[in-house]
Amino acid sequence: MTTEDRVQATLKNIEGKAQEMLGEITGNPEDKAEGQVKQDEAKAKHIVENAKDEAKKTID
Repeated sequence: MTTEDRVQATLKNIEGKAQEMLGEITGNPEDKAEGQVKQDEAKAKHIVENAKDEAKKTID
């Protein structure tokens, strides 16, 4: 995983957490749900990229 990919996934996770918290504070379930989706997307990106890193290590 490139550093740029890691940064983007981490930023998306932070954005999702902030949006989820905003949804909790304002009582907006849509914001809360969208924030959780962003966090899940970031987690999935980390999993995929970590798998790529492990595959590369195995090949090398």
